[in-house]
Amino acid sequence: MRVNKLELVNFRNYNSLEIDFDSNINILYGMNAQGKTNILESIYMCSTTKSHRTNKDIEMINFNEDEAHIKLNITKADKEFRIDIHLKKNKKKGIAINRIPIKRADELFGIFNVIFFSPEDLNIIKNGPKERRKFIDIELCQLDKIYVYNLVNYNKVLNQRNQVLKDVFFEPSLKETLDIWDMQLAKYGKEIIRRREEFIEKINEIILPIHSDITDNLETIKIEYDKNVDEDDFYEMLVRKRNDDISRKTTTIGPHRDDIIIYSNDINVRTYGSQGQKRTAALSLKLAEIELVKKQIGENPILLLDDVLSELDSSRQNHLLKTIKDIQTIITCTGLDDFIENRFKIDKVFEVDNGKVEVKTV
Repeated sequence: MRVNKLELVNFRNYNSLEIDFDSNINILYGMNAQGKTNILESIYMCSTTKSHRTNKDIEMINFNEDEAHIKLNITKADKEFRIDIHLKKNKKKGIAINRIPIKRADELFGIFNVIFFSPEDLNIIKNGPKERRKFIDIELCQLDKIYVYNLVNYNKVLNQRNQVLKDVFFEPSLKETLDIWDMQLAKYGKEIIRRREEFIEKINEIILPIHSDITDNLETIKIEYDKNVDEDDFYEMLVRKRNDDISRKTTTIGPHRDDIIIYSNDINVRTYGSQGQKRTAALSLKLAEIELVKKQIGENPILLLDDVLSELDSSRQNHLLKTIKDIQTIITCTGLDDFIENRFKIDKVFEVDNGKVEVKTV
């Protein structure tokens, strides 16, 4: 699996850009705020349909323009794919695969797999449950079309149920319709819970030796699925909590309130771990994600590394660089010193300066 060529028109600070990538290690370097991350963002969108930075398409369109275009050529399993994304200020974005428009954005999932590393990955550990659910959902959506189907439908039913919970106050007879929404929510929710359990089980198998290696066998790691409700009890709990939900005007039971707890040497890393332990746990989680994708699809994912080396000490840098040697990787950084010091092989270098990209000699 590899990204071959990227073309941008009026995307962020790029009026026009064409860039051909090497199949191994690509470095985008330059000062901050020059547009390096924008390139990674556009590639990430072509895999997941969304930006990792914003939920608003309008923010990705050049300020003076009404629309933007992303075109990405990739190779997967010896097949060529072209992905086109058309962003519009006042309309829903359009997506095409091999020049054929798709009706639903989620049809894009699974065409190719990306794993995004950034300094914000620490938020998976530090922030609230939403960040950790997002981590699980993004990976599962790339690996499992059925999971995408269940998650999309679950969220639709959840929104409809929440609306009914709000409207019941003004129209009490609507309470009778909650049975229908509860059955639908339980139907899709059970599948989400089951698949998340399998995902956590597989990640645990992979992450333990990775974390042990990074910490020189000084620390163990374990991820616990802190599910809000058991799948077999979901419908019953929805019925039992119905009056409480009406009072709160929101659904208080379901996988949309799940979390995961990460333990290092049996200590909750989020609550009691040091900054170093949190960084190591986040790195281990991302490296485990790479291995899981390899096992699931039989190919390496595309790695996007956004200025992560500056956030890691030399030991963690070495572990990361050792892992990515045989994987197509696109890295942003402000300089090449870390790679030179580690005698790391670089295949193609691009200098990024104020929305202009120039190939440099390695």
